[in-house]
Amino acid sequence: MKNSFLFSLVMFAFTFGVKAQQGVDEISFGKGLLNYTASDQSFSVKFAPRFQLRQYASWDANDSGYDDAQYGFLVRRARLKFDGYAYSPKLRYKIELGLSNNDLSGVNAFTKNAPNQILDAVIMWSFAENWEFWAGQTKLPGNVERVVSSANLQLIDRSLLNSRFNIDRDLGIQLRHTSKWTDKFVTREKFALSQGEGRNVTVGNQGGLQYTARFEVLPFGTFEKKGDYSNADLVREATPKVMLSYTYNLNNDAVKTRSGMGSYMVLDNGLLYQTDIATTFVDLMFKYNGISSMIEYAKRASDQAVAVNPDGSESGDIVLDGTAFNAQIGYLFKNNVELVGRYTNVDYAAITKQEDLKQYTLGISKYILGHKLKVQADVVKTLVGGTTDNIQFRSGIELHF
Repeated sequence: MKNSFLFSLVMFAFTFGVKAQQGVDEISFGKGLLNYTASDQSFSVKFAPRFQLRQYASWDANDSGYDDAQYGFLVRRARLKFDGYAYSPKLRYKIELGLSNNDLSGVNAFTKNAPNQILDAVIMWSFAENWEFWAGQTKLPGNVERVVSSANLQLIDRSLLNSRFNIDRDLGIQLRHTSKWTDKFVTREKFALSQGEGRNVTVGNQGGLQYTARFEVLPFGTFEKKGDYSNADLVREATPKVMLSYTYNLNNDAVKTRSGMGSYMVLDNGLLYQTDIATTFVDLMFKYNGISSMIEYAKRASDQAVAVNPDGSESGDIVLDGTAFNAQIGYLFKNNVELVGRYTNVDYAAITKQEDLKQYTLGISKYILGHKLKVQADVVKTLVGGTTDNIQFRSGIELHF
């Protein structure tokens, strides 16, 4: 059933594009497989599939050196994205579907044990100058690294800070505003009210609501081509550009170990343990003349981290409180080859009984057509608890129509 639906959806997109030539905009690689605007300007749609292929080899340390390598190949991401406007250019929409096993994972009783297929299904309404109202399922205005699309990364994948602390997607509403104080000095304010349990939840709300506020300061003006939410300085900014941001997220009566992420904290009586979880992010994006840098700090703190059964015994679930720091810097040469270095540190609170993590990454990317077609590779060294370590080599290709 699922495969038939996806096949029909793709075939419709192709057929629609063939039969409606009158309204088809100019199409070239990297600008969508279909880019259609109705002749009466009443709607538009862009269809842009993409996928990421990956190869990796991993070596675990032992007393005399390293174990034999473990090899693997992976379709890390495979997605179908539709976006455009409906009725008026002021009413935009986005639908993104995941196809790979990584995209579909995370099913449970609260998602009706169905594939976790919908990534984004959101409407964005520009109801006044510099104001937007969003409704649906999409990324929360969290740390900059998470909001940067996985298609626009300068390394093979995001950092440990992001995988352990990000607040990801959720169902709800958002209000966004841009303030232009001078010709260059700009601030952006983003607020979200959401369900608090992540994407595709059909049985909710189990805990309380989730509140998110993000404030961005751009003292030297906006980045070219939305470069503040894309890694690598592909446009080679002519003047220095900076975005400094602060995000605060409160998940009231959260029922998962990582706020809206992680596993549900189920008690012996079948009910869910609830505790308030606050997550804070401070991040910076910088670009100038081929140099790009992204720095992030994250902190998660809960009221009561250890889940306790009605009889006072511990259930075994613990909120993963702690802090993390991530910094990466890259330089893009004029032949569109980029070298990148990254350092990440994760410090868990003692009560979590999790070992701290340190990770060092050195990567190289060749941008054939920007982020739409690129080849990447990196070497990653991870230290667990300061002693046990692992070395990994990864390579991959991104193809984005």
